[in-house]
Amino acid sequence: MVQGLSLSTLTTSGNGGFYGSTYSWRRHFKLMNKTHIGIDRQHFLHQFVQSLHLRGYPNMLRQRNLRVEAGWLFKGGGEQGPDASSEHSENANEDILFFFFQLDLATRVQCALNMEEYDIAQQLRNKLTEVEEEITRQRDAKRGSSSKSEAQDKALSVIRLRADLQNAIESENYPLAADLRDQISKLEAESLAASAKALVFENAQYAFRLGQRVKHKVFGYRAVICGMDPVCCESSSWMEIAQVEKLSRGSGQPFYQVLVDVHADPNLLVAYAAEENLLAPDQPDMGRFDHPYVSFLFYGMDTAGDFIPIKQLREKYNRPRHEVPMDPEDEEPQ
Repeated sequence: MVQGLSLSTLTTSGNGGFYGSTYSWRRHFKLMNKTHIGIDRQHFLHQFVQSLHLRGYPNMLRQRNLRVEAGWLFKGGGEQGPDASSEHSENANEDILFFFFQLDLATRVQCALNMEEYDIAQQLRNKLTEVEEEITRQRDAKRGSSSKSEAQDKALSVIRLRADLQNAIESENYPLAADLRDQISKLEAESLAASAKALVFENAQYAFRLGQRVKHKVFGYRAVICGMDPVCCESSSWMEIAQVEKLSRGSGQPFYQVLVDVHADPNLLVAYAAEENLLAPDQPDMGRFDHPYVSFLFYGMDTAGDFIPIKQLREKYNRPRHEVPMDPEDEEPQ
């Protein structure tokens, strides 16, 4: 990340905008300009956690950290079954924070333009472009968009190898022909796998939507959907800890990034939960829901108690806007 940009100077608006004083963003931009843009994850997360302390969550975070540490002390070497902490996902948490950083840079560009600081706006825009390119690369690698182009590249390679194979056969160079045949078989299998992965991501069907309130069937915590993948995109080590192989639908079902109510389970901040483990409430849940990320991912609650995702979040996942009926109780049953 751009190491000089301090998120602790920001306050979050209710509609996903981010603001800082003119002096602060000018000062931080000078620091940014000294550093080549790179994704320094640890520095970025440390700064964001500091910003949460300034925004009124120090007691919650302190309690969460203490309970997590205590949990590790009494795990007993993993002899017990998994608890809610097994679904904690640093990858999902970082994905949300980088999204925040992208929005913040875009707002700073607009702020500079409004103040007619065009040189600074251009330089900020250049930084934003680099950040967006990096985020796009990571997202495409994760979500299968790169698999489609990968499959196309492998298909072109197969065509070229087939031409080489034909030439080898005609020249009676049979050892080369055998080697080319093996290469073609391998590339065809890889191309088929890449195409299948891309197809899964393009045609995913989700039972839940962005902003929807859910409850975990096993661990009981209350949460809000803030991201989704058509299959589990976590590492093999994470899946082993979360015992994904024991799920009835395995790792091939949709998985969701969820914000966990800090009062429901202070051990969690962001969890990565399988679709089969989530349940939508039968009745609208209008109860209080507290989480430090809610204010920059959602506009607020709708009449059904779910949260309304900001436009940028819907665009990130290419999800349509959910419309709630004005008065659901007056609708006649079908």
